[in-house]
Amino acid sequence: MSDTILKMENITKEFPGVKALDCVNFEVKHGSIHALVGENGAGKSTLMKVLSGIYPDKEYEGKLIYEGEERHFKSIKDSEKAGITIIYQELNLVKSMNVCENIFLGNEKKKNHMIQWDQEMEITRQLLKKVHLDILPTTRIEDLGVGKQQLVEIAKALGKQTKLLILDEPTASLTEKDTENLFVILKQLKQENTTCIYISHKLNEIFEIADTVTILRDGKTINTADINNLTESGMIAQMVGRELSKLYPAKRHKPQDVVMEVRDWTVSDPDNPQRNMIDQVSFTVRRGEILGISGLMGAGRTELAMSLFGIYHPKAGGRIWLDGQEIHNKTPWEAIRNGISYVSEDRKRYGLVMSSDIKENMSLASLKKLARFGAIDENKEIRRTNEKVEELNIRTPSIMQKVGNLSGGNQQKVILGKWLLTLPKVLILDEPTRGIDVGAKLEIYNIMEGLAAQGVGVVLISSEMPEILGMSDRILVMHEGKMSGEISSDEADQETLMRHAIGGK
Repeated sequence: MSDTILKMENITKEFPGVKALDCVNFEVKHGSIHALVGENGAGKSTLMKVLSGIYPDKEYEGKLIYEGEERHFKSIKDSEKAGITIIYQELNLVKSMNVCENIFLGNEKKKNHMIQWDQEMEITRQLLKKVHLDILPTTRIEDLGVGKQQLVEIAKALGKQTKLLILDEPTASLTEKDTENLFVILKQLKQENTTCIYISHKLNEIFEIADTVTILRDGKTINTADINNLTESGMIAQMVGRELSKLYPAKRHKPQDVVMEVRDWTVSDPDNPQRNMIDQVSFTVRRGEILGISGLMGAGRTELAMSLFGIYHPKAGGRIWLDGQEIHNKTPWEAIRNGISYVSEDRKRYGLVMSSDIKENMSLASLKKLARFGAIDENKEIRRTNEKVEELNIRTPSIMQKVGNLSGGNQQKVILGKWLLTLPKVLILDEPTRGIDVGAKLEIYNIMEGLAAQGVGVVLISSEMPEILGMSDRILVMHEGKMSGEISSDEADQETLMRHAIGGK
């Protein structure tokens, strides 16, 4: 038996105006963990969609050889029958169903057209044990955290007799503890000869978990190498086609007067009015500074941002001043009109209309500025959109390109362009670099630097401590809905941030 489970030879896939894959070669050994890395738009997801049958064999050129045979998958069902399962960053679980129902959804165990619940429950218990998940098969998905939902997805995959497991950004929403648990399970599956393709932008994870790495750039295979023969800086250079001497720009900000002041801000939980999600929070934002907000998951950072943007009214109380004038953001439209913009952490759900084009998405929040006598000035809309596309270096053949066809990094830049067209005085960025590659991150950081230089007050919410430390002039730390510390960038380090994040002094 060959030690190779998969060979993809000269795979080429084109979309209108874009060659997503250009003669890509990809080879994976049996029982290995093979990392696939590259910038957003490099072709990673497209290649996996070819492998998993989402793009049928007639829609691409090249050969797909799996377990020694050339395969022609016409659907994802075909690839699953062959033992290939893909788990996406956005988990594919039905929240209102329980664990057992999700694991067997579409593959129910039946006898005389009746579902064999006892058999399914027993198999589910065995699968949960295999992924170290101590819960009942009857537990509803909506009652589980993201980390446990990820393990349910893996259990579901193992229930399909998976031989080749594909994980696309599996730790994007996981805590450090959940990530460690996931790695233990993947290493255990490797010992049992299950092969894994691991896609991630977190290079520290690649070096911890992978045996081999394939690097894609602009739809082409750049290199495949043993992990021991690679360095982080060398990998980055191959991913982006240039050396990145420094990921975080040197701070050159000159914070000016206070542009926004928040005092005694409190937000009650809509589902439990007796509990405050945000409790008596007060802080200021200065023009021309990047204010970092750090904290552990559940600390209330996103709830704070959303409430300032008018999303939780009338559950929010307290006072906000902008340019010395007290404002009342009862709706997001009022917040926008007052000069506050908010980039959500969930770009696909709250930031973009995926089926619409770049022009429509980018102008959505500033239609009043683009209107004349009650009608949209299309020439002005096209001109402003093209200016932002060029300014933000959005890679697209046209502003009429559907946003859903763009890479994650370019989607994020479309969102930034949308809010920059509103001419904000304060821009709140919630996890702005989540799920995007190192090259796109650097571009986002440079955009933030440019905004600060123009006198915009930038608020950066991030779960990545190096990002908070590298980009912020001043850092606020939240713990259980309260501000537990304020630290200047000169005094901040990871230990200090973590001490405040867990409620210490």
